[in-house]
Amino acid sequence: MPADDATPKTQRPAPMKFGTGLLRDCWYFAALSSDLKPGKLQRYELLGEPVLLGRTRKGEVYAIRDVCPHRAAPLSAGRLVAEADGRETVECPYHGWRFGTDGGCAAIPSLVEGQGLDVARVRVRRYPSAESQGMVFVWFASDPRGQGEPTEPPPVFEGVVGGGPKIVERMDFDTHMDHAVVGLMDPTHAPYVHQAWWARSPKRQYDKAKVFEPSEAGFVMVRHPRSKANRIYDILGGQPEVEITFRLPGLRWEHIQIGPRQLLALTCLTPVTESKTTITQIIWSDHPVMALAPVIKPFVRAFLHQDGDMVNLQNMGLKYDPPMLWLEDGDTQAKWYQQLKREWTASRAEGRPFANPVKPVTLRWRS
Repeated sequence: MPADDATPKTQRPAPMKFGTGLLRDCWYFAALSSDLKPGKLQRYELLGEPVLLGRTRKGEVYAIRDVCPHRAAPLSAGRLVAEADGRETVECPYHGWRFGTDGGCAAIPSLVEGQGLDVARVRVRRYPSAESQGMVFVWFASDPRGQGEPTEPPPVFEGVVGGGPKIVERMDFDTHMDHAVVGLMDPTHAPYVHQAWWARSPKRQYDKAKVFEPSEAGFVMVRHPRSKANRIYDILGGQPEVEITFRLPGLRWEHIQIGPRQLLALTCLTPVTESKTTITQIIWSDHPVMALAPVIKPFVRAFLHQDGDMVNLQNMGLKYDPPMLWLEDGDTQAKWYQQLKREWTASRAEGRPFANPVKPVTLRWRS
């Protein structure tokens, strides 16, 4: 067959090695809505990129690249300016270049008449952003020029009740997001990493059998009675039932139903760089026990510190790039995560719908 008769085929992208690369064409949690005050400019580093997150005085959230294309000054060190036509622009602190919240340049004060630069052609990258349920999400396209609008809305979570979050804790882990994610979903580490009178103990372990099903861009441990091994549930009283969901790129939430009351514990993993990941724990609830939130919060912080300490220990071994020995059932969620990532990347590259590789199954382990 002549070469010019052959129909070119989209080449399936090579899978990212575990612990390298970051998923694109998806929403990442960036901040709480309450973090962004009208008129304030805030600098974030997300996925290794400098991002200015802000809110206009009219209340609209926006995200643009936090580097002026003129002399590389951070735009977040400037100020928000009101233009004569009512628009709000970000003014660079170095030479006063002004950029709209869409990334387009609105003015270069030093230009004089007759100089040929077309200001409209100057831009900084705009990152699509959205607010949902009191959270701000930023979309990172695979095109490094920032081209491409979101193909789906940001996630929505069942159980955002009781007004604003009752507890918020943030911590940076010095590890790649992949290691942070699989540590988060690992069901067998708790008796050893989270040893405490109020949590787990190696002496109190039970055989577990949990039913899993595919869910949107992830999987769910279907609703089941509380774990006998975890004393944390005792303070809720009643007969708590728990459903735990994971969704790409790094969202895990535990929805607890106690009669008519609800508690949602959402954990958001956001890569700062390839070697640092921010973990944000957010808890909403309409349960009366949340009146004790100031007392409960130190325990949440201690829980995260325990995971952080283990990350630091794990890094001592990871620097030698060892192969990982994944177990059946106990590590199946970690294997699903890797399969989900590969399929997400491939479906985007091939321009086809995402096909969830997770199948309904009962997993068994002891913890």
